[in-house]
Amino acid sequence: MTDRKNVALILAVALTIVLAGGLAYLVLVTSPSKSPPSGPFGSAVCPAASGNRSAGNWTTYHQDNLRAGTLPSTNITTVRPQWASPSALDGQIYAEPLVCGDSVFVATENDSVYAINATTGATLWRTHLGTPIAGSSLPCGDIDPSGITGTPVIDVVTGTLYAVAFLPPDQHVLFGLNVANGSVRSHVVVDPAGADPRVEQQRGALALANGRVYIPYGGLDGDCGQYHGWVVAVSTDGSGGLLSYQVPTNREGGIWSVAGPSVAANGNLYIATGNGDSTTTFDYGDSVIELSPSLTVLDYFAPTNWAQLNSGDTDLGSVAPTLLPNGDVFQIGKEGVGDLLTESHLGGIGGQVYNASVCGGAYGGTAHVGLSVLVPCTNGLVDVTVGASNFSIEWSTSSFDSGSPIVTGNIAWAVNVSTADLVGFDLATGLPLFSFPLGSVDPFISPSAAPDSLFVGAGNQLYSFAMS
Repeated sequence: MTDRKNVALILAVALTIVLAGGLAYLVLVTSPSKSPPSGPFGSAVCPAASGNRSAGNWTTYHQDNLRAGTLPSTNITTVRPQWASPSALDGQIYAEPLVCGDSVFVATENDSVYAINATTGATLWRTHLGTPIAGSSLPCGDIDPSGITGTPVIDVVTGTLYAVAFLPPDQHVLFGLNVANGSVRSHVVVDPAGADPRVEQQRGALALANGRVYIPYGGLDGDCGQYHGWVVAVSTDGSGGLLSYQVPTNREGGIWSVAGPSVAANGNLYIATGNGDSTTTFDYGDSVIELSPSLTVLDYFAPTNWAQLNSGDTDLGSVAPTLLPNGDVFQIGKEGVGDLLTESHLGGIGGQVYNASVCGGAYGGTAHVGLSVLVPCTNGLVDVTVGASNFSIEWSTSSFDSGSPIVTGNIAWAVNVSTADLVGFDLATGLPLFSFPLGSVDPFISPSAAPDSLFVGAGNQLYSFAMS
């Protein structure tokens, strides 16, 4: 989906009317040319005004499709508050802020997307996509209202930001926005056939790969209704219909980790599921599943105690899979037990290379630097070092409920969910270095970064911190 200065260069225009509950959407999809577009988004690097070298390129959850959450940097010795958004945004922030060039992009539960100047905090544009769904109208859940929850993704070649908004009459709609001015380029309903949108929550981050946007779904807090875990894919050039994969549980098996799918170099997706409802027949609940780009199952892993995890609502999929540069996969969930897997052969039930207890329970998204994995636990941030056939704990912080971490240079950052503070630790030792109060935060909130700045959403405000 892309703009063109010369409309005559558009190869194809697809007009689709999607009817749902009496509401019609007119979707304009433009097919990109085979050559890169002209203008500032003709490369894979976000543009910056006046050649600003500190421009950001954090355009998906945790910076890349491996969800590494790491920004190389020189050693940081000073961190100070830089700005807070001048006025409260129009809704709560659950999604991770994205950074492209000189702009920070943040989505709210009021179904709005903002572009904010990364240097000054001034609002550049706001696009309100519609009316969010009142929490009181849903059978369960803990977000009210429910609008944009999953972290959007930016296509830097076309300059398009993709976000999923929850809109009346209870449907999820993927919007493509022009990052330069917030204008709507496309929108399409992305609820999979047969799903009940009222009990499906789009909480996981979107992923952009293989010419498609991938969208994960899980259930609402409370696990009400006949929901399933789903992944839906939409082609960015408008070709074809929706692709989808449903976790084959009788119900449940949500794909709800905030990190969304992890995408390997070959384009395959790795997802982790929550509990299914079976304790007798394996149902792909509490599993790690490898999917092809077209969403067919290639491989899977489940711990031997999958039935116990199912019965206890002890989701393995509270954290997304961590794909490591040596071909290993690290997985951990609510139980706090880490499993080391092989990317090329996940191993089926009990097929882990190694497992061991790591902490009291993990939620959110990890970050990793090389073979060092930072795990967000309910009793602190833990650095797990992966070896040839096992892993060990390098360090762990004092006890606190850790949000999803990221790394900038020599600092590991997370949010202390209990106190709503942004906290920074020495990456080598785990010793505390920085702490800043934020006010209120979503339990799974994660900072994002540019080379000299840190950004974090807290309640209905966006905060920036300068690093040097």
